Amino acid sequence: MHDTVNEAAAGHVGRRLSWPWFLAVVVVYAGIIQGIGLLIGVDPGDSDSQFPTTESLVRNALIPIGASIVFAVAVVTWLGWWGEVLHYRAPVRRWVRWVPISMLAVALFGLNYWHLADQNASLVLCLLVLGVFVGVGEELMFRGIGVQVFKRAGFTEGKVALYSSAVFGLVHVSNAIGQGAQAFAQAVVVSTSGYLFYLCLRVGGVLLLPMLVHGLWDTSLISNLVGAEPQVSVGMFLVIVLQVALIIVLITRRRAIEPAHPLPATAPAAAS
Repeated sequence: MHDTVNEAAAGHVGRRLSWPWFLAVVVVYAGIIQGIGLLIGVDPGDSDSQFPTTESLVRNALIPIGASIVFAVAVVTWLGWWGEVLHYRAPVRRWVRWVPISMLAVALFGLNYWHLADQNASLVLCLLVLGVFVGVGEELMFRGIGVQVFKRAGFTEGKVALYSSAVFGLVHVSNAIGQGAQAFAQAVVVSTSGYLFYLCLRVGGVLLLPMLVHGLWDTSLISNLVGAEPQVSVGMFLVIVLQVALIIVLITRRRAIEPAHPLPATAPAAAS
């Protein structure tokens, strides 16, 4: 009861979800993706590609991730957090706008258009749908629910960014089921990406922006890996170079992210 009163006094609506319970939700979320993938997934065989065919992309990725979106939507609906999940009011300094701008530009440029032109139309279409699914599902779970969980727990914006990004990275360790030890390196890289997507949320003030950036970012990377014969383009290296550059910039300018004059805390409404 005391926690519920504190939530109401802070202006929050809906049910309470503590961060340990959020971790449990994340475990279920990852279990849905990996479990369904194991049940209906197809073996790519000797192909160097994870998605050599349309069927492999649909069964190994689209269906499992689609199911995880349904789960995330159900969690947000049960919590009653849609308003706060979709809109996040925590402005940043103007220079941070270059994070989503540069990521969108490089992702668009980095798409392996020539390689995709050689693929079946159905495979390309499913790749685009996969980008949408990844952007919607992962952002709803981590920049939506996750950010709200740590924000409501009373952490500073810096810790909200750190903890939500760390959980985002750790959940990708579950990919070790299919990818082996490289999933641990992937988890570290994904954590830094999570921080960038968090900044996109701060810049736009709506979850739609990190969904868009994340979806296009992953589509650009995966565009090199589909089809029977994956083909890495220069654009993929540009995506990697930009991520490294942004990490360096954010490390050096991390104290210049918050606005010089932060917004005052919203006072609770007086009881009628």
